[in-house]
Amino acid sequence: MTTFDLIYDVVCQIPQGKVASYGQVAALAGNPRWARAVGYALHRNPRPGVIPCHRVVMADGRPAPGFAFGGPDVQRALLEGEGVRFCADGTVNMSVYQWKIHE
Repeated sequence: MTTFDLIYDVVCQIPQGKVASYGQVAALAGNPRWARAVGYALHRNPRPGVIPCHRVVMADGRPAPGFAFGGPDVQRALLEGEGVRFCADGTVNMSVYQWKIHE
Protein backbone atom coordinates (compact mmCIF):
# COMPACT_ATOMS: atom_id res chain seq x y z
CA MET A 1 0.00 0.00 0.00
CA THR A 2 1.39 3.44 -0.89
CA THR A 3 1.56 6.43 1.44
CA PHE A 4 -1.32 8.02 -0.46
CA ASP A 5 -3.39 4.83 -0.16
CA LEU A 6 -2.87 4.86 3.60
CA ILE A 7 -3.93 8.51 3.74
CA TYR A 8 -7.01 7.93 1.59
CA ASP A 9 -7.99 4.98 3.77
CA VAL A 10 -7.91 7.16 6.90
CA VAL A 11 -9.78 10.04 5.26
CA CYS A 12 -12.52 7.68 4.10
CA GLN A 13 -13.12 6.74 7.75
CA ILE A 14 -13.86 10.30 8.92
CA PRO A 15 -17.59 10.28 9.64
CA GLN A 16 -19.98 12.73 8.06
CA GLY A 17 -20.31 15.80 10.29
CA LYS A 18 -16.78 15.42 11.70
CA VAL A 19 -13.37 16.78 10.71
CA ALA A 20 -9.76 15.74 11.23
CA SER A 21 -6.59 17.77 11.05
CA TYR A 22 -3.81 17.09 8.57
CA GLY A 23 -1.58 16.01 11.45
CA GLN A 24 -4.24 13.69 12.83
CA VAL A 25 -4.66 12.01 9.44
CA ALA A 26 -0.88 11.71 9.10
CA ALA A 27 -0.54 10.06 12.50
CA LEU A 28 -3.39 7.64 11.79
CA ALA A 29 -1.86 6.80 8.41
CA GLY A 30 1.33 5.75 10.15
CA ASN A 31 3.62 8.75 10.43
CA PRO A 32 2.84 12.00 12.28
CA ARG A 33 5.40 13.78 10.08
CA TRP A 34 3.33 13.22 6.93
CA ALA A 35 1.05 16.28 7.34
CA ARG A 36 2.38 17.83 4.12
CA ALA A 37 2.00 14.50 2.35
CA VAL A 38 -1.64 14.46 3.47
CA GLY A 39 -2.16 17.85 1.86
CA TYR A 40 -0.52 16.74 -1.35
CA ALA A 41 -2.49 13.49 -1.44
CA LEU A 42 -5.77 15.30 -0.93
CA HIS A 43 -4.90 17.81 -3.61
CA ARG A 44 -4.44 14.84 -5.95
CA ASN A 45 -7.62 13.08 -4.75
CA PRO A 46 -8.34 10.54 -7.49
CA ARG A 47 -11.96 10.08 -6.41
CA PRO A 48 -13.55 13.42 -5.43
CA GLY A 49 -16.91 12.82 -3.85
CA VAL A 50 -15.79 9.38 -2.71
CA ILE A 51 -12.72 10.34 -0.69
CA PRO A 52 -14.12 13.10 1.56
CA CYS A 53 -11.09 15.39 1.53
CA HIS A 54 -13.31 18.31 2.57
CA ARG A 55 -13.37 16.81 6.08
CA VAL A 56 -9.66 17.59 6.62
CA VAL A 57 -8.93 21.01 8.09
CA MET A 58 -5.99 22.85 9.63
CA ALA A 59 -5.15 21.99 13.28
CA ASP A 60 -6.82 25.21 14.46
CA GLY A 61 -10.03 24.41 12.59
CA ARG A 62 -9.47 26.68 9.60
CA PRO A 63 -10.57 25.36 6.22
CA ALA A 64 -7.67 24.51 3.95
CA PRO A 65 -6.59 27.64 2.09
CA GLY A 66 -5.69 25.55 -0.94
CA PHE A 67 -8.78 23.31 -0.99
CA ALA A 68 -8.34 21.76 -4.41
CA PHE A 69 -11.98 21.44 -5.37
CA GLY A 70 -13.19 25.02 -5.36
CA GLY A 71 -11.41 26.77 -2.50
CA PRO A 72 -12.15 27.21 1.21
CA ASP A 73 -15.67 28.54 0.60
CA VAL A 74 -16.62 25.29 -1.14
CA GLN A 75 -15.02 23.27 1.66
CA ARG A 76 -16.99 25.27 4.21
CA ALA A 77 -20.25 24.77 2.29
CA LEU A 78 -19.64 21.01 2.07
CA LEU A 79 -18.98 20.81 5.82
CA GLU A 80 -21.98 22.97 6.67
CA GLY A 81 -24.07 20.65 4.48
CA GLU A 82 -23.02 17.84 6.83
CA GLY A 83 -24.03 19.81 9.93
CA VAL A 84 -20.61 21.21 10.87
CA ARG A 85 -21.06 24.72 12.29
CA PHE A 86 -18.41 27.38 12.00
CA CYS A 87 -17.41 29.91 14.66
CA ALA A 88 -17.61 33.65 14.00
CA ASP A 89 -13.91 33.66 13.12
CA GLY A 90 -14.46 31.12 10.32
CA THR A 91 -13.02 28.11 12.11
CA VAL A 92 -14.51 24.78 13.07
CA ASN A 93 -14.69 24.23 16.82
CA MET A 94 -12.32 21.28 17.00
CA SER A 95 -13.42 20.34 20.52
CA VAL A 96 -16.92 19.73 19.14
CA TYR A 97 -16.38 18.47 15.60
CA GLN A 98 -12.97 16.78 15.60
CA TRP A 99 -13.23 13.09 14.83
CA LYS A 100 -12.48 10.98 17.84
CA ILE A 101 -11.58 7.46 16.77
CA HIS A 102 -13.64 5.79 19.48
CA GLU A 103 -16.92 7.60 18.81
